[in-house]
Amino acid sequence: MDRNSVIGFLLLGVLLVGYIFYNQKQQGNIAKEKARQDSIANLNKPKPSFTDTATLAAGAQLDSAHQAQLAGEFGAFAGAAVASVQTTVMENDEVKITFSNKGGQPVSVQLKKFKSAEGGPLMLMQGSFNRLSLEVPASPAKVLNSADLFFTPGSVQKLADGSQSLSYRLNSTNPGAYLEFTYTLKPGGYIVTYNIHTVGLQNLMPGNQNYYTLQWNSQDDKQEHDMENERLNNQVHYMYSNDKHDYFTLQRTSHEKLDNKLKWVSVKQQFFNTTLIAKNDGFNNADINTKVPQSANIVGQTFASLQIPYNRTNDFNFPVEIYYGPNHYKTLKSFDLGLEKIIPLGSGIFAFVKYVNKWIIIPVFNFLSGFIHNYGVIIILLTIFIRLLIAPFTYQSYVSQAKMKVLKPELDELRAKHGDDQQAFGVEQMKLFKSAGVNPLGGCLPALLQLPILVAMYSFFPSSIELRQESFLWAKDLSTYDSILNLPFNIPFYGNHISLFTILMTITSLILAFYNRGMTDQSNPVMKYMPYVMPIMLLGIFNRLAAALTFYYFLSNVISIVLQWVIQKFIINHDKIHAQIQENKKKPVSKSKWQEKLEEVQKRQQGMQQQKKK
Repeated sequence: MDRNSVIGFLLLGVLLVGYIFYNQKQQGNIAKEKARQDSIANLNKPKPSFTDTATLAAGAQLDSAHQAQLAGEFGAFAGAAVASVQTTVMENDEVKITFSNKGGQPVSVQLKKFKSAEGGPLMLMQGSFNRLSLEVPASPAKVLNSADLFFTPGSVQKLADGSQSLSYRLNSTNPGAYLEFTYTLKPGGYIVTYNIHTVGLQNLMPGNQNYYTLQWNSQDDKQEHDMENERLNNQVHYMYSNDKHDYFTLQRTSHEKLDNKLKWVSVKQQFFNTTLIAKNDGFNNADINTKVPQSANIVGQTFASLQIPYNRTNDFNFPVEIYYGPNHYKTLKSFDLGLEKIIPLGSGIFAFVKYVNKWIIIPVFNFLSGFIHNYGVIIILLTIFIRLLIAPFTYQSYVSQAKMKVLKPELDELRAKHGDDQQAFGVEQMKLFKSAGVNPLGGCLPALLQLPILVAMYSFFPSSIELRQESFLWAKDLSTYDSILNLPFNIPFYGNHISLFTILMTITSLILAFYNRGMTDQSNPVMKYMPYVMPIMLLGIFNRLAAALTFYYFLSNVISIVLQWVIQKFIINHDKIHAQIQENKKKPVSKSKWQEKLEEVQKRQQGMQQQKKK
């Protein structure tokens, strides 16, 4: 065995040992993360009520032993440990909220004007995992969760402005001390005001504690057709007191500690969100844990601990507004709190396109939807509007293409003359363009100027709730892919369904690439075949995107093909362009100092290459 073989085997051994070590470390991290999430879940599980553990019937009398047990476990709130569950409903035209006396909290929220993907009621919140619980002091050494205690419910009150109000009170054994939650629902809105009111509880708290902890557990259930896309859009958003907005995705981050003052915290689904808005001084901080269960029906789970500032006054109030509703840009923007920032209108290197969406796309879309109710027609009109908006750039691109077509025979002669000497060909090509008065970037710059519009639409359509469950042609829901055939298997890099709009978009992109072949250097294999390869490569990506988006791109391609044919056939006079180019060649060419230096560098490099050949 020679030295190279020995070295090779040693390297393979090192790689194998490294892989085993890395794999073990990853498994350890996974186990630790699972243990952490399980411990958080256990801490936040609803505790069984005393009626369950003591197997008491509702209304049964407690003996002295049980009373002593209650006093030991629940301290000043021993009287709130035993009761029967009672629910109360408040609703308006938008939401239906069911409250329970156990915890004095919402237990289900239905958005009345929306349906789930299966056509049933859209339950934004339901199930025992969801909790809105305040840590309350039972004694200076013991803390209870309000979600585990039974409150005394009041009746729903009608207020003068048409609002409904419901109060839940948790009385302490200390005279005059209590905890009260009051919920107020205004007519025709998605906001519920949640007021936390404590009286006389400061004596039950440790002397140095100046805060309450509000525990908010939220479970997002499957609402749409595509679970994978829902999880990509399942995020926690938050706004600091200095108006700085940030977020993280549940799939990518399992824990985040926010140490600064917060105006609001929001758990966002693909098209809906639940947001807690602090109305006074804001939340001191937040500790947020998340989990994505291996479930076909649960998108994600969030455990948030929000710290409420407490000044230890005898009579303390902390109002919170809870938004249960859609990710509708106009609705969220109306609160003037930056809530509309949870809608992804542009991010990353293309963050600037959000201004295209805010200032152009959304206003036009809202204007059209004000009197047109077919969203397919709205997309057609929006596409035409955008094409008119970029028409000057499009025309300039076609003129540049026509000029390049006229110069093609001369470029072919130069290419044949210089062969593989790309340096010499480049020098002569630039001279030809300069003498003919042709800008080689004339066709590229208009295309680049159109890019923000294309990227803006890529962000706008998939996040537009107006398109949710709206049908057009064969697409049953414009907010998701238009599957015309569901496959019994998964094709790698493509999927398990066939989107017809995506197929049509790809075909028209290939036709457009063929039509524009004169704009690229056909002698360069990369430039020659890339326009044909890219649509095929993007086929698998767009196959899973919203039908509204792929329909827009398909329609835009069709308009481009028709416009290009009309302009080239009936508007642009190739003979006139040829004559103009010949006239330009006769004019003296003025060179800038930069061009002179560039030509000098090119000639120097060309001379060096010729010396190397010798």
